[in-house]
Amino acid sequence: RLKLGLFWREWLTDHFLDRYFDRRAYYELDSNAANTEIDNPDQRISEDVRSFTGTTLSFLLDILDSILTLYAFTGILYSISRPLAVGLVIYATIGTAIAIVAGRKLIKINFDQLRYEADFRYSLVHVRDNAESIAFYQGEDLELRQILNRFAAALRNFDLLIIWQAIIDIFQYAYNYFTRIVPYVIVAPLYFSGVRDFGTITQATIAFSQVLSALSIVANQIQSISSFAAGINRLGSFYETLENPALRHTRDRESTIQTRIAPQLALQQVTLLTPNSERTLVRDLSLSLEAGQRLLIVGASGSGKSSLLRAIAGLWNNGQGSIARPDTTEMLFLPQKPYMLLGSLRDQLLYPGRRRDLSDADLIRVLAQVNLADLPERVGGFDVEKDWASTLSLGEQQRLAFARILITQPRYAILDEATSALDVANEKLLYRQLQHLNTTYVSVGHRPTLLAYHDLVLELQGNSAWKLWSAAEYGARLALAG
Repeated sequence: RLKLGLFWREWLTDHFLDRYFDRRAYYELDSNAANTEIDNPDQRISEDVRSFTGTTLSFLLDILDSILTLYAFTGILYSISRPLAVGLVIYATIGTAIAIVAGRKLIKINFDQLRYEADFRYSLVHVRDNAESIAFYQGEDLELRQILNRFAAALRNFDLLIIWQAIIDIFQYAYNYFTRIVPYVIVAPLYFSGVRDFGTITQATIAFSQVLSALSIVANQIQSISSFAAGINRLGSFYETLENPALRHTRDRESTIQTRIAPQLALQQVTLLTPNSERTLVRDLSLSLEAGQRLLIVGASGSGKSSLLRAIAGLWNNGQGSIARPDTTEMLFLPQKPYMLLGSLRDQLLYPGRRRDLSDADLIRVLAQVNLADLPERVGGFDVEKDWASTLSLGEQQRLAFARILITQPRYAILDEATSALDVANEKLLYRQLQHLNTTYVSVGHRPTLLAYHDLVLELQGNSAWKLWSAAEYGARLALAG
């Protein structure tokens, strides 16, 4: 049973993970406000799947055992006393019905308990992942209060669970206690009247006990069944969401930005809204980039610069218009805070794994181009695994992310303030390296020094307004304003 459960868990986990990463479902579940009911997908994949596979097999074997027991003992009990057999079936049916009614309440409580426990655990992981930021802000007191609040919610719900389990325990004790005397009350008169011998009493008691146990599988295991049903509900809602990703994009929306594959990047009458449709970020934006052209997107904080990059990447599509762009395999996106995966320095450089044919000498040459030539020696080689987000400074991480562009050499690079942590000299070094590639790039940034590396400037002016400038025109405008 355990080995079969292990195989089933492996298959089911792979099944969920495939759909979790298919069409960026993991991103939608994390960022789309319309799907907040799918809480803690990590727990559903790791713990709920494990519980589901193990418990299902256990119940199936219990049911099989009950069927065999009924087959073996019902005939014996019926031959001894028909009233005893019929009364037992009626009694077990009533007890099962009562247990199911009480169990429905337990399902909701167990469902909430799983969610509260997962929220509590996530708050602890959140502190671990953001330890330095919390320490800088000296936010220990607030973090502690938030964690204790989540823990208190789990305790309150568990207290309610205890009350209902106690009620069901009392019912089960009464249910099982009453049946101990029933066989003697019914069979004893048959013995005294001489219809049955003394051994029949013992035989009837054993048969009655076995049949009752088989018929009472629901009544006696209602706590486990309720907990099991709560896990099934969580997995079921998760599975339905993963199997219908299109609903996440179109539900409650009147329109969607259409994306199509094309050789060059072009936006046609694009109106971009936030996922919850509460705000229009850009209205009727049209532009196109020829091969080799470089676009800089500027604007005040909150004007929608990064959101526009999300729309180009296909992550946000709430709005109207159309976006033509190359396939995402021909594009590379660099966020302001680079993603440092779990793995070695080699894994960091080769991410997202489109090229695996580079030698150590090739990697050292690329690192030298981004002013990180000493990094392999400093960390112990290309195959040493570290917590790179804490080992490297933000500036080093941004240079390492730029090295991914030099390795991948995509047709398009999208840079969201990808040099914000660098000094002007390193910023110049990286953009010069980028200009030597046959790569069209789009940058988001605030520094005036970035104008030297771009041909066009898209200014997001707020209130969904925009204007397209040449880099020279925008530089002259800044000079006059200064």
